[in-house]
Amino acid sequence: MGYIEAKNVVFSYEGHENEKGAEVLHGVSLDIEKGEFVALLGHNGSGKSTLAKHFNAMLLPEGGKVYVDGLDTMDDSLKTEIRQRAGLVLQNPDNQLVAGIVEEDVAFGPENLGVPPDEIRRRVDDALKAVEMYDYRLSAPYKLSGGQKQRIAIAGIIAMHPDCIILDEPTAMLDPMGREEVLRTIHKLNRENGITIVLITHYMDEAVGADRVVVMDSGKILLQGTPREVFSQVELLKRHKLDVPQATELIYELKNEGFDLPDGVLDIDGCVAALEPLLGKG
Repeated sequence: MGYIEAKNVVFSYEGHENEKGAEVLHGVSLDIEKGEFVALLGHNGSGKSTLAKHFNAMLLPEGGKVYVDGLDTMDDSLKTEIRQRAGLVLQNPDNQLVAGIVEEDVAFGPENLGVPPDEIRRRVDDALKAVEMYDYRLSAPYKLSGGQKQRIAIAGIIAMHPDCIILDEPTAMLDPMGREEVLRTIHKLNRENGITIVLITHYMDEAVGADRVVVMDSGKILLQGTPREVFSQVELLKRHKLDVPQATELIYELKNEGFDLPDGVLDIDGCVAALEPLLGKG
């Protein structure tokens, strides 16, 4: 039994961007274990964000079931409890920042949960330290960079003491430095705090450090496994118009040109190690 369980989830957006009644999710089943780091991949319209929003009851299944720590998301009386356990960070941090001062923003969630003031103070300080933004606690959010704003949004979720954080393309609007800041933060939270991470992204390189990669296509799970297992299937991913990490792509193209290179290369270090012997023969 996973910490998050999706069982045969069916969902459609009535009269939304899709044709009225057209299904977006077609019986999706997925278990996510406590403490796991899962990267959920897929091109636009694949259903990855729709599935992720079921994990904290922002969306509810039309068919099937979703459980968070054993709690049924269809039970309206459990919605607050579910969202306390599984926090959702959206793509645009400006949509989640509600106060004029950073520490007040981070305190917003615990206040709504009725946490005592002394405990809120401690949670806010701890959350800001966890995302390395404590020195900005009295700053105005609008003066911060995109990466800093996103880390404040993450701190606001951390202050609610979730077991799981779901991040819906949190780096899509950030520059490379901001992306690096946010990725470093979420890996640290997973590694040091044991927080379950579900990272929705269309950047394949961001998925390399995950425990498991789940690839969605056309409202179904196409493929899942370790990053090495998934990204070794370059041909399958390309047939579905999906990318692979840049290092994987380079090795794949060189192999097609007849070079004897290993499978399963995921990052720059692995790429360098694979190419060094060839360059030495050069």
